[in-house]
Amino acid sequence: MQGTIDGFSYGMVTPLVGYVMACLGSALGLRCTVRSLATGRTRKPGWLALGAASIGCGIWTMHFIAMLGFQVNETAISYDGTLTFLSLLVAVLVVGAGVFTVGYRGARPVPLLAAGVFTGLGVAGMH
Repeated sequence: MQGTIDGFSYGMVTPLVGYVMACLGSALGLRCTVRSLATGRTRKPGWLALGAASIGCGIWTMHFIAMLGFQVNETAISYDGTLTFLSLLVAVLVVGAGVFTVGYRGARPVPLLAAGVFTGLGVAGMH
């Protein structure tokens, strides 16, 4: 059995909506992260966690919306709910590790590079 792969079964709608969701999640997450710089030590973890959740959900939403436009003719595609939720959790946690690293260690080259590499590998692992 062979099927024809169609990555744009809804046209450009799913990639564009995915892109918009990623931009919104990133903008909200970066706003929360910047807000953590202006608050006291007691509220900083909350703002960083909200920023990490926003960015992680934005990344995951972008990928999931784009995947909805992927189709293989003559083959049913389904998603395992547990694995799908687990991939969301991975995205939020690895972004959280990166955001908290930079939030508490600063944007100096070493912490920024370490946080970026860890977050990037984690997002790749989310797939």
